[in-house]
Amino acid sequence: MRYILVLLLTTLLSCSEEGDHEGKIITINGLVNPSELGKTLAHEHVLVDFSGAANYHPENYDHQEAVEKILPELLTLETYGVKTLVECTPLFVGRDVKLLKQLADSTGMQILTNTGFYGAQNNKFIPEHVLDMPAEAIAEFYIAEFEQGIEGTGIKPGFIKTAVNRGKLSEFHQTLIRAAAIAHKSTGLTIMAHTGPAIAAFEELEILKEEGVSPEAFIWTHASDEKDWKNLVKAAQMGVWVSLDKYGWNEKHLEGDALVYLKNQGVLDRILISHDAGWYAPSQPGNDFKSYTNIFQSLIPNLKAKGFTEGDINQLLISNPAKAFTVGKRLINNQN
Repeated sequence: MRYILVLLLTTLLSCSEEGDHEGKIITINGLVNPSELGKTLAHEHVLVDFSGAANYHPENYDHQEAVEKILPELLTLETYGVKTLVECTPLFVGRDVKLLKQLADSTGMQILTNTGFYGAQNNKFIPEHVLDMPAEAIAEFYIAEFEQGIEGTGIKPGFIKTAVNRGKLSEFHQTLIRAAAIAHKSTGLTIMAHTGPAIAAFEELEILKEEGVSPEAFIWTHASDEKDWKNLVKAAQMGVWVSLDKYGWNEKHLEGDALVYLKNQGVLDRILISHDAGWYAPSQPGNDFKSYTNIFQSLIPNLKAKGFTEGDINQLLISNPAKAFTVGKRLINNQN
């Protein structure tokens, strides 16, 4: 009898905790309402370790040196009114939630972190044993980080981050997307997939459909790499969050023509923008930290010169991220 009561209590607490996340956004420092997210950069990095899963270890870098390098860059964002940064570095690529916690506490910035495995670059960042795991087992790992917190810190992921190679999906990369879909059905976390051109994006959406997950739960990351903008419109009309996030890397993008086209096609309400910038890279000594400011210094002035209103800019930087990262199960035909 006592065992049954404990089991019931545990189940009730678990259900209550899941309910607490619903309709909220999960930051390093806990839950916030979507209305509190504010101006948001939806795809950035603070630290990346490119040494690969076989060589990755948190001791690969000096923690204090990283803070000294990153902190001034984050403080610069105060000038532009940025309140939230979505930190997209996955496990075995340099995700360090203790570092993110220190940076959030030092700046007052809201930072989101993630759960997920990164399969791009031919699985360089995937531990060997994961390559043999079925989607259900990989999903259980994601769900455990959501329910229990990351690496004993109690810090929870605010989204799922996964990655595939450019082009058609390999069998393992199909497994990664399926795992993310399974985990979404349990957690309500948005799925962000490093993807690139449309060929992989639409294959990913087919897998989500098979799992009963709505396109509205999916962020097509690095959609900037797709040359045919009609595919961006097609995805947005399906409900996908289309992430144009190379504004830290490509001066041509900063002219804003893609965003003008998307606005004229009536899909600005499904678009996210960011730099994919940063980062402190311990495996690349002497690398320059790419700042998080091109959007504010170049892109926004160019957009305003082409007819964008303050409301349009706020939709891209405030309204859309708040909707995209809100926890909630987005299923097809209300599947459970």
